[in-house]
Amino acid sequence: MVTLSVYLDGPFWVGVLEVAEGGRLRATRFTLGSEPTDPELHAFLMRHGVPLLEQAHAAPAVAAGERVRRVNPQRAAKLAARAAAQVSVRSTASQEAMRLELESRRQEAAQGRRERRRELAEHKREVARRKRLERRRDR
Repeated sequence: MVTLSVYLDGPFWVGVLEVAEGGRLRATRFTLGSEPTDPELHAFLMRHGVPLLEQAHAAPAVAAGERVRRVNPQRAAKLAARAAAQVSVRSTASQEAMRLELESRRQEAAQGRRERRRELAEHKREVARRKRLERRRDR
């Protein structure tokens, strides 16, 4: 089952694509910019739907939470106040999946930065070596 949620996050509209299968949930987040209309959203999904699904399937899976039955609004307010008063913060399954995806992206970016720095240092050493050899040849 695939679910798309669109909500306002600060100045931007954000979409969350959730893929639930076999009791596991994977999610990916993307920025839409200004408020999308239904036709714009449909066109966006037709254009970028497959890459978004691939990105969601590449994200780490988390256990999908069970659906909670409808609760009386007063009871829900009491439960929300009690949950807000607790120190530990629980996240939804999709938030957990997005957090894990962001974490993995950060690790990949850090690894890429390390690799680029290593390549740059190697290049600088090679240039310095060539200059040294050229200076020796000129003597």
